[in-house]
Amino acid sequence: LRLRPDRVAMQDATAQMAMLQFISSGLPKVAVPSTIHCDHLIQAQIEGNKDLARAKDLNKEVYNFLATSGAKYGVGFWKPGSGIIHQIILENYAFPGLLMVGTDSHTPNGGGLGGLCIGVGGADAVDVMADIPWELKCPKVIGVKLTGELSGWTSPKDVILKLAGILTVKGGTMSIIEYFGPGVDSISCTGMGTICNMGAELGATTSVFPFNQRMADYLTATERQAIADEAAKYKDSLLSPDAGCKYDQVVEIDLSTLEPHVNGPFTPDLATPISQLGDAAKKNSWPLEVKDGLIGSCTNSSYEDMSRVASLMKQALAKGLKSKGTFYITPGSEQIRATIERDGLADTMREFGGIVLANACGPCIGQWDRQNVKKGEKNTIVTSYNRNFTGRNDANPATHCFVTSPEMTVALTLAGSLDFNPMRDSLKCPDGSDLKLAEPYGDGLPVRGFDPGEDTYQAPPEDGSKVTVDVSPTSDRLQLLSPFDKWIGTDLTDMRILIKVKGKCTTDHISAAGPWLKYRGHLENISNNLLITAINSENEEMNKVKNQDTGSYGGVPEVARQYKESGVNWVVFGDENYGEGSSREHAALEPRFLGGRAIIVKSFARIHETNLKKQGMLPLTFSNKADYDLVRPDDKVSIHGLESFAPGTQLKCVLSHSDGSSDTILLDHTFNDQQIDWFKAGSALNRMKEVAASS
Repeated sequence: LRLRPDRVAMQDATAQMAMLQFISSGLPKVAVPSTIHCDHLIQAQIEGNKDLARAKDLNKEVYNFLATSGAKYGVGFWKPGSGIIHQIILENYAFPGLLMVGTDSHTPNGGGLGGLCIGVGGADAVDVMADIPWELKCPKVIGVKLTGELSGWTSPKDVILKLAGILTVKGGTMSIIEYFGPGVDSISCTGMGTICNMGAELGATTSVFPFNQRMADYLTATERQAIADEAAKYKDSLLSPDAGCKYDQVVEIDLSTLEPHVNGPFTPDLATPISQLGDAAKKNSWPLEVKDGLIGSCTNSSYEDMSRVASLMKQALAKGLKSKGTFYITPGSEQIRATIERDGLADTMREFGGIVLANACGPCIGQWDRQNVKKGEKNTIVTSYNRNFTGRNDANPATHCFVTSPEMTVALTLAGSLDFNPMRDSLKCPDGSDLKLAEPYGDGLPVRGFDPGEDTYQAPPEDGSKVTVDVSPTSDRLQLLSPFDKWIGTDLTDMRILIKVKGKCTTDHISAAGPWLKYRGHLENISNNLLITAINSENEEMNKVKNQDTGSYGGVPEVARQYKESGVNWVVFGDENYGEGSSREHAALEPRFLGGRAIIVKSFARIHETNLKKQGMLPLTFSNKADYDLVRPDDKVSIHGLESFAPGTQLKCVLSHSDGSSDTILLDHTFNDQQIDWFKAGSALNRMKEVAASS
C-alpha cells in the first residue's frame, strides 16, 4: 500500500534522529501536521516537580534543538511536563477515521478514538513529512468479537492481557486487530485506548475500535463536540465493520466471564488469571513479595483509571492500611495531573503512600533511579504498564515485572504479595479486623470536566525560515548525520559474524533505553550500546564476543568497531521475532553505522524489519529455519544474488566454516523495487536525495 497519513507524532527520544534526518533532506518545511512530545527524557528519582526541573536542566541542549528545529520546519512542540505522547494525541489530535504515523510503537493508542494510528521508525516519519507516499505491506485483519460486558474487578486492560495470552507476542504481526461485537459499548473510550495501546505487544500493525457513543462522549469532554457530530454521520458507512465482512482470524472474548489477568514475568504474553497467580508464582519460584507497584504510563493513566484505584485506596485508608511496597503514580498528561489534583485523587494517592511522578514515561521505559534493590537481586514489581522485558524498568535483569490493570496493581501492592486475590482474600487490618475490598468503581470522565492545567504547547510560527538550529560539533548529545555508503555493486563476500543471538532479542536488547536515552541524537555515542544485552549463542553470555580475526574477546560494539576500522563487513544471526518491542530506529541505525551489512534471522518484527531496510541494511530470513543451527561463530559469510536482486527472488548464503567445509543456504526477503533502490543507494534518505537531484 502507498498511503498518505494525515499526521505525524514524534516523542523526544526518537524525534531527535527523525529531525536530524529531515534536516539532511534539505526540505524547507514539513508537508503534514506534525508534533514533537517531550516525555522520554525525564527520569523518576524523587517526585514530579523536582524530577521535571532536573530533566529540563540536564536535557536543555536537546530540548532547545527540538524546539528550534520544530519552529524552523513547522512542527508543533509539546514541552517537557506536558505529558506522554499517546495521551496528548488522544486528548487533542485523534479522531475517528484518522490515519496517523508515530515514532513510537504504542502509537496505536489512538485506535481508542477510532483512528488508524501506526508506530513507525523515524525514517518512515521523514517520508510522510516530506510528502512521499508511505509504504506498508497490506496487513491481514484479525477480528476480536467482544460479548457480554465488563464489571467488577475486570477492566479493559484484562481484554488485551487475555488476548496476549491467546495470540502471543508475534500473533498479531502484519495484522490489524479490529474489535467488534456487543461488548464494545461497555468499554470507555480511554479503556479502548488501553487495549489498542498494548496491541503493540502482539506485534500488531495497529488496533482499532468502531465509532460509538463512548467515543462521542470523550470527544465532547475534550472540547471536540463538532468532530463527534461529524463522525456520527459516517458511523455506519465508514466507521463500523461492514456487515458480513470476513476476517483472516476471529477471536471471541466474553467480557462477562473474563477474569482479571496478571502477565509476566519477562514477557507480556505469559498470561495468568488472578485466581491462579499465587500457585503459578510458587511453582515457578517467582518472588512473592511485591517490592514496588507502579501505575500510570501511556497505557493506563486515564481519569477512569485514577478514580477507580482511588476507590480502593480510600477503603484501605479507612481501615488504617497503606501500600506495603513503594508505590508510584505517573499521570499521562498535564490535563490528567491537574484534574486529579483538583478532585482530590492525588491527595488520596499520597496518603496511601504513593509518589506522584512527572507527566512522562518514567519507569515504564527505564527512566527510573531505583534505589531499594541491588542489581542482580531477585525481586518482584507489579505495574499497569504495557511491556515487561528483562531489565526494562530498572536495568536489573533479576527484576520480575508483572503487568496488569491499575486496580490489580493497587491490590497486590496493598497486600504486598503475589499470593493475594482481592476477589477471594481479605486483608488484616491494624485493629485486628479483616478487610475484603469492595469492587473498584469510578467515573469514566470527570463530572466537573477536565482541568487543562498549565499550557505547555509551542505552536510553530507561520514562517520559521529565520529560526536558527544549532548543533555543536563538540556535543555528546547531538550529532549531524553523514550519509551511509552505497552498495558496492557486487555480492557481499567473506563477512564475519559479529554475534549469533540466542533466544528473544527485542529492540531493548539491540539498543537499550534507560541511561542510553540521552544519546538518542548522537549516533556515534549511542552505538556503544549495540546488542549489549543479547545472549551470544557461543558462550551464553551478554556483551562478550570474539573478534575472529584477532582471537581476542570484547564487547559487541567494541568488536564491531574493530571490524569496521579493519574494513571487514559483518552480519548478525538471530532467532524468532527479532526486533520486537519499541519502534526505535536506533536498533537499525547502530548496526549500519558500525559496519553491519545484513541481519539474518528466523523471523522479524514488522517495524524493525522496515527500519533496517530504510538504513540500507539487508534484513533476511532463513528459508529453512533449521539452517540457524548450521551457523558457526567463526564462519565467513557470503551473500550471493545481489547483482540480480529482485522482489520475490531468494538470495544464496554460503557459510564457509573454519575446517574448510561449507554450507549453502537459501534466504528469503520482503524487499519491493523501491526498497531495493534504498539498499543500492545506501539508505532511503540517500535515495530521496538522488530522486530530488534528478528532478
